[in-house]
Amino acid sequence: MQADIKITVLKRLLIEDACEEYAEGDWAPCSRLTDGQEFIVSGTDIGIPDGFCSWAWADLHKYIVTLARGGNFLGSKPGKTVAACTDGYRPVIFAIERIEPE
Repeated sequence: MQADIKITVLKRLLIEDACEEYAEGDWAPCSRLTDGQEFIVSGTDIGIPDGFCSWAWADLHKYIVTLARGGNFLGSKPGKTVAACTDGYRPVIFAIERIEPE
């Protein structure tokens, strides 16, 4: 099974207390992505979608491959999970869903 995957940007965050304590300069939530933005990944060619952040892709890739190949995650509904990029100042939360073939 090689299902397609939909990635949805659920929420872009800014961890203000971490920025104040550890970062230099002004910070804002991730400007590369927008809340509600969707990307489709082909299950037969699991490559980074156009316009997607390469750092977030590195964090999400293992979840995408697992779902595309029919796997599931403990505690998540079958074919779905939620994951985040690991930017400690401005993480982005993503929904990752298997698109079941018809």
